[in-house]
Amino acid sequence: MLKKHDHGGVLEIQLARPPVNALNPALVRELRTAVEAAPGAGARAIVLSGTPGMYSGGLDVPELLQLDRAGMQRFWQDFFALLRTLALSPIPIAAAITGHSPAGGAVLAIFCDHRVAADGKFKLGLNEVRVGLPVPRVILGALTRLVGQRQAERLAVLGLLVSPQEALAAGLVDQLAAPEETVPAAIAWCRETLALPPRAMHATRAALRADFKTLFDTLGPVTHEEMTQVWFSDESQGVLRALVEKLAAKKQ
Repeated sequence: MLKKHDHGGVLEIQLARPPVNALNPALVRELRTAVEAAPGAGARAIVLSGTPGMYSGGLDVPELLQLDRAGMQRFWQDFFALLRTLALSPIPIAAAITGHSPAGGAVLAIFCDHRVAADGKFKLGLNEVRVGLPVPRVILGALTRLVGQRQAERLAVLGLLVSPQEALAAGLVDQLAAPEETVPAAIAWCRETLALPPRAMHATRAALRADFKTLFDTLGPVTHEEMTQVWFSDESQGVLRALVEKLAAKKQ
């Protein structure tokens, strides 16, 4: 479900789970393992990419709806552990947002150091509210850290999916590139960062990202249970199952 490409000290970890790189339990665990292992394997930076036109379609709702409460709680534990791994990685991570990136796809990018989005007719954002899920507080904290309180409120409460240009204006992404140049642009950012005096760069980066540890330590312990309760609520189950039925009808 992942492909790895060595770019000379920059490891590209590519989501490769057709058709939309949806995040199921196995992919979440595999991605966390890959990110954790990268520094020990010699990577000095990571690019997290998708496939042309699709970064990630977010959570694999049809598969997750088959889980019982224990299974769903384990998924949330693994998912938030992945986000923590991204946020606290000892090496820089650039998200190469190669296309559409709703919900969980956008969430992965938020916890990276830098975000390059493909410019085109793509949509990205945190549309969780529109599919019956509140945005978890850990993710809201990271979103607010990135775009500021007012933009976070606008994007998250309304569940907006915005164009790459709108995402850039809101601060949700840092850079736009032509679709075929998205990954090269992310690699270039990594190389520019790695060209800095390493001790100074890593010390400054670590100091500025230390608040992520506080964020997860403060909000993480209760998040798994909260999200499990919400997932199995009548409102969320109704909206999620209607969404799955709608997607299934489109395929017919």
